[in-house]
Amino acid sequence: MPAPATIRHPAVAGQFYPGKRDSLLREVQQYVPAVPKKVRAIGGVVPHAGYIYSGHVAGAFYARTALPRRFVILCPNHTGVGQPLAVISQGAWRTPLGDVAVDQPLAGALLDGCSLLREDSMAHSAEHALEVQLPFLQALCGEFTFVPITVGTSNYEALTALGDAIAEAASQAGEAVLVLASSDMNHYESDALTRIKDRKAIDQILALDPQGLYETVRREHISMCGYAPTVVMLTAAKALGATSAELVKYATSGDISGDREMVVGYAAIIVQ
Repeated sequence: MPAPATIRHPAVAGQFYPGKRDSLLREVQQYVPAVPKKVRAIGGVVPHAGYIYSGHVAGAFYARTALPRRFVILCPNHTGVGQPLAVISQGAWRTPLGDVAVDQPLAGALLDGCSLLREDSMAHSAEHALEVQLPFLQALCGEFTFVPITVGTSNYEALTALGDAIAEAASQAGEAVLVLASSDMNHYESDALTRIKDRKAIDQILALDPQGLYETVRREHISMCGYAPTVVMLTAAKALGATSAELVKYATSGDISGDREMVVGYAAIIVQ
């Protein structure tokens, strides 16, 4: 008999989002508005804070996007554990809405195509940034598969090498693959300053300029935790033919908490 599939159990259910199926489904649905016309996307940026703060921004992205059945989801490595570029290439991830299968053929193609990418479940074990995307996809897509990748390096050549490998694997997949970068924007400065800093980073994303984003974030001291995954996504999307990007929604935590002294920014961006 074959060995049972490895299950990655949820790390932040009941914290970043509801831990019970029914309440989670209701919360996701309330954050996804009805949109009459959806757009096809090659890539995107979505936030990953607790749903109470950023769920309405993430929901705006998922509502606006015609979602395929295969995804590559990139996120920062907040914990610092594991390999700089880490993938789980088989098994499934569990949320209160059920299990989601890892896209083993696509993950295998990425491992073959990028020598810097490593199989490493430890890098994912306590990371929230990717996990919080899955309930949105489960509620809206039903059956889908995905490749989870944590990005724990800021080496530009490594980021673009992974982006190129994703583009090559996606182009050979035989069907649409959506490349998502999970990222919050500037952290823990005033609302006014955060909006100024975030606009500078967002403008580079809208220009489809991965190097511009990389340099702007570092030069302007923008604490965008997922800028490296976003550089990877933009590199892949451009190689796959992306020609435009749209800011779907922007907000800060202050819009929810009322605290404008120390906020985190959130952006939902579609890359086409």
